[in-house]
Amino acid sequence: MEKNNDKDHDHHDDDKSKGDEKNDDVSDARLSDDAHDQDGNSKENLDNVVKTETDLDPGDNVVSQGEEAPEIQQTLESLSEELDQLLSSLSLHKEESSIKEGSTEEEKPEDDYFQIPQFVGKFLDLFEDKLSKYDSGEPKTTWYQDPEEVSSLLEAVDRVSKLMGLLLNTKSCLDHHEPLINHAGSIQQRAMAFLEDEFRIILEESVIKEPAVVADDSSSQRKSSADQQDHQNDAVVSQDHDQMIVPESGDQEIEYPGYPEEVVVVLRQIAEKMKAGGYGWECREVFLVGRRNILMRTLKRDCEFEKVSIDEVQKMSWDTLEREIPIWNKTFKDCSSLFFPGELKLAEKIFQGDEGNLFCIVTHGLAIQFLGFAEAVAMTKRSTEKLFKILDIYETLRDSFPSMEELFPEELRSELRSEVTSARSRLGETAIHIFSDLENSIKSDSSKTPVPGGAVHPLTRYTMNYLKYSCEYKDTLEQVFKSHSKMEQEEDKPAETGNSAFASQLMRIMELLDGNLEVKSKQYKDIPLSCIFMMNNGRYIVQKIKGSAEIHEVMGDTWCRRRSSELRNYHKNYQRETWGKLLGFLGHEGLMHNGKIVKPNLKERFKSFNATFDEIHKTQTTWVVNDEQLQSELRVSITAVMIPAYRAFMARFGQYLDPGRQTEKYIKYQPEDIEDLIDQLFDGNTSSSTATARRRT
Repeated sequence: MEKNNDKDHDHHDDDKSKGDEKNDDVSDARLSDDAHDQDGNSKENLDNVVKTETDLDPGDNVVSQGEEAPEIQQTLESLSEELDQLLSSLSLHKEESSIKEGSTEEEKPEDDYFQIPQFVGKFLDLFEDKLSKYDSGEPKTTWYQDPEEVSSLLEAVDRVSKLMGLLLNTKSCLDHHEPLINHAGSIQQRAMAFLEDEFRIILEESVIKEPAVVADDSSSQRKSSADQQDHQNDAVVSQDHDQMIVPESGDQEIEYPGYPEEVVVVLRQIAEKMKAGGYGWECREVFLVGRRNILMRTLKRDCEFEKVSIDEVQKMSWDTLEREIPIWNKTFKDCSSLFFPGELKLAEKIFQGDEGNLFCIVTHGLAIQFLGFAEAVAMTKRSTEKLFKILDIYETLRDSFPSMEELFPEELRSELRSEVTSARSRLGETAIHIFSDLENSIKSDSSKTPVPGGAVHPLTRYTMNYLKYSCEYKDTLEQVFKSHSKMEQEEDKPAETGNSAFASQLMRIMELLDGNLEVKSKQYKDIPLSCIFMMNNGRYIVQKIKGSAEIHEVMGDTWCRRRSSELRNYHKNYQRETWGKLLGFLGHEGLMHNGKIVKPNLKERFKSFNATFDEIHKTQTTWVVNDEQLQSELRVSITAVMIPAYRAFMARFGQYLDPGRQTEKYIKYQPEDIEDLIDQLFDGNTSSSTATARRRT
């Protein structure tokens, strides 16, 4: 044994003086192999395996003194097969070593050394040169577009990772090949850093737009003055106009920022190689940061969405917030139907077996931010104009969240479901309180100035437009009142049997409006004008209800018939108060005495009729009836009463006035003139001061 040791020292000193400094680790491994071969035959069988698989012997890898090695051009590809054989042998050696570790002391060999051939160092050097070329920028920007180059590079990375894994997990290698391990580890780190950078570049620069159309859900199919798909409605309830101003919006094409299939394959291969080399988390971190940035960039560019905090939401003016809510609605729906499912599929394609973990990290924070916005809106100061935007958010959460929550694992799903429940509860309660505020605003509207001409009161327009549009959210409001109402029914106004919670609420508002209008009608000192006011407002209400299937369904035919009956009563009262008095002048009483006409009385009767009719015409042409049907009905009914009576009176008594001056003085109007003047009533013409009609002869 002493002799062997001396020989080992001599051989070692001689080889070290000739060896290349760059290959010290490999030479050390080779020299140690020679020493162990001379120690005995305990490794003879294993050495034969290595020699057979690698076609190398210690003698083949060492240039003997006095000999010149033949020039053999070695490449990364030519050495790969030899390295694969070595890795297979090293793996077998590792398994055998593991078995021997369980043996008894007598069975254990004295040493368990494994020889590492010199070509391993050469392979590492060639691979390092390849990485240096990429780092220098020669083929760096295009390597992943060449399938052969991708295969060559990633297979080389895989071999280095396998080599490191086996070296670090084989005791004899740890004991004898530390320089080689350090060298291989350094190259592996450099390779992984390169792949990490390339993974990031590919993520950022290879994004393509994958078009998809997000169809609107059924809840947005509302009948209003314009299409309101995607709930992009900026409803303005006007006190002066009957129209709800709603911008048009249709299905909008959106695009998912994905990748071509061949790029996904490259990304998956890089991820697999980095994971195999122990750098899986670094790769995942690059993916997380990259995809989160890409997603937020896409939402900002395509949806105009930007993150805002709860504090920022609560400090926003309503005009600003009113613009933000449709953006939020669209973004939430797009994320639920396109972006989030796309992120989940992409993560699962690149990191197979990930089971949604990466997707959760990319999207969970955004989902929480979405829900925070919804809750923040519900916490802003209440006002009636906010109702429809709040209901839009409520519907979006109700309709789009279920498909979103299915993408998350159960533990996160429960958290998100709790957040949504909280947000919907706040939104629902806010909507109910807004309706309560509407009731209070009707109760408190005590304006003392009558509307000129008995026209429709602004409060009537506002309330009916508000209720009409509210009924387009009928199903949602019914759900809101049923699920979130904490207000008790008024004891003296129990809900009618069979009426829904929302219908009962609507009925209460209509009753309050009726009561308020009744009070306002008493502000008119002229009873006929008071009747016109009630007819105008009543007809406006009925027409609004009949013109909307949604509100008509809630109010019902019975209510409409009762209201129409009330309108007829106001009509009768108007005719009695106005035209009944005028008809009195056309009676026969007091015009005859002892069978003879009393001319002075007849003349006075004509004068009184003319003066009264002139006053009615002067006054009531300034009155307003905007509803053409009601205006026509009033004129027709007046004509039907007045013209036959006037014509009969003229036929009976007109002949008793002397032709000429008396006739012109006392018979101011022919029946046709009266009819023409009646047709001028209710035009709101304040400039007309005297009755003028074309004289018919």
